Amino acid sequence: MGSPQREFLCKVLVVGDLGVGKTSIIQRYVHNIFSQCYRATIGVDFALKIVNWDSNTVVRLQLWDIAGQERFGHMTRLYYREAVGALVVCDLGRVTTIESVSRWKEDLDSKVCLHNGRPIPVILLGNKCDQMPLGTTNTNLEHIGQDLGFSNSHMTSAKENVNIDLAIACLIKEILANEEDSEPANDPNIVHPSLHSSASRHIKGCSQCSRL
Repeated sequence: MGSPQREFLCKVLVVGDLGVGKTSIIQRYVHNIFSQCYRATIGVDFALKIVNWDSNTVVRLQLWDIAGQERFGHMTRLYYREAVGALVVCDLGRVTTIESVSRWKEDLDSKVCLHNGRPIPVILLGNKCDQMPLGTTNTNLEHIGQDLGFSNSHMTSAKENVNIDLAIACLIKEILANEEDSEPANDPNIVHPSLHSSASRHIKGCSQCSRL
């Protein structure tokens, strides 16, 4: 008999300004499709992706597509509840969306955290790199991510399917590693996430990102 299979249900937020490509990223990752004709998300939508992480670990990833027009509104606290990770998306061709990522990161940090009180892992995605203006490099995005406390940053393209699988795999790796967190903090104003497992809650390491 092999080791019992572990299954994890993980809620991941996908946030950013209107029109940066959040829905396109989710559709590319979950269904491997791209369309120019997505309508703006109203409120919140979500998609499910089942990831066979390794030989005995399955991750059921819920990707919550938070409408850009919510823009740090009071409803986001409800949407963020139980999240264990997030993607903040900007459009590399629109400076205003890049400037907004700091506010999205602050909003996430103020409304949801891990059981040990640390912020949930958040990865910065600079989307539409296939339309990237001259002078924009991955180094620029990395500096922004490091300055603002993002776990990592990636230049992506939903249209050309660039770096989306890689970015989300790195986020999953962090989420699973955080399963060894300490007891929850006692701040009643912070919503603490939960990560549900059908077997052991202790992850000793993930081989997926080491193979990337």
